Amino acid sequence: MKSLNYPHLKSLISSFHQAKVLVVGDLILDEFIWGNVSRISPEAPVPVVWVESENFMPGGASNVATNIRSLGGEVYLAGMVGDDARGEILQTLLRKKGIQCEGIFSDMNRPTTQKTRVIAHHQQVVRIDREVTRPVPDNVLKDITNYIAERMPEVDALIIEDYGKGVVVPKLVQEAVRLAKKYKKIITVDPKETHFSYYRGVTAITPNHHEAGSAVGVPIKDNATLERAGQKLLEKLHCENVLITLGENGMCLFEKGKPMFKINTVAQDVFDVSGAGDTVISAYTLAKARRASAQEAAYISNCAAGIVVGKVGVAVTNREELLNKIKQLVGQ
Repeated sequence: MKSLNYPHLKSLISSFHQAKVLVVGDLILDEFIWGNVSRISPEAPVPVVWVESENFMPGGASNVATNIRSLGGEVYLAGMVGDDARGEILQTLLRKKGIQCEGIFSDMNRPTTQKTRVIAHHQQVVRIDREVTRPVPDNVLKDITNYIAERMPEVDALIIEDYGKGVVVPKLVQEAVRLAKKYKKIITVDPKETHFSYYRGVTAITPNHHEAGSAVGVPIKDNATLERAGQKLLEKLHCENVLITLGENGMCLFEKGKPMFKINTVAQDVFDVSGAGDTVISAYTLAKARRASAQEAAYISNCAAGIVVGKVGVAVTNREELLNKIKQLVGQ
């Protein structure tokens, strides 16, 4: 690996605005209810939350798109929402952030996926999920696939964001990967644990250590099992890179024919890990789209994730924050 130096990494990150990324996957509307707890309910042994404010944020694949846009990249988003108010709220939020929504299609027979988090005193009290996870209907699948085919020639990279909500089905992945390879595009995947067989032949995959260990039957407990799991994933999926996130222990990159490359976390305080994986794949893909090496891209994504976990809620970072963090770590 080239020695990490600030001018080189700054040049990569400063060129993120030249990258175009197509994000395909499960769209989620995240709702946050903020309040305080001062007593336990007399009806059941649960806290009573006095609501002070509420807000909505894009989640799932739409949070990946938001991360890419915040980091300066141009992004196109493809997926499905319900024909309902929640779907309208999500698309309005995305348009305000400058994200293309022509690839979002609606289905009147299912709701927009929504996760409601109740937070009191900076701690999540409960999460409420509203969703239907059956596979996307054929007519919507066709619309999404057509949109992917239309956009693929003009983008630099494809991200498949699989939250297991029904959009990322084998037929969709096969066609998206075929098109991306036809046009020689980068393909990165944030996987769902039960869907690893879908992702053969992609450029890179970014599972957490639980997902990676489960996918190859090697529970990750130490460096030896980490290396075994990473190498097995490379072989199983025939991909170029496997980037395993390790929570508070940072992340580890695997490349064909190279020793594993472990990166320690740069997070100083961890308030909320919601959406950290979305930040990792966004920053990694943007860096690769700007011709960073896999190790450089992994380092940049680790720094980006270290910033967002220090924020409460599903958060994003931007180029200025990222450059400041890297400058602190590697100097000039």
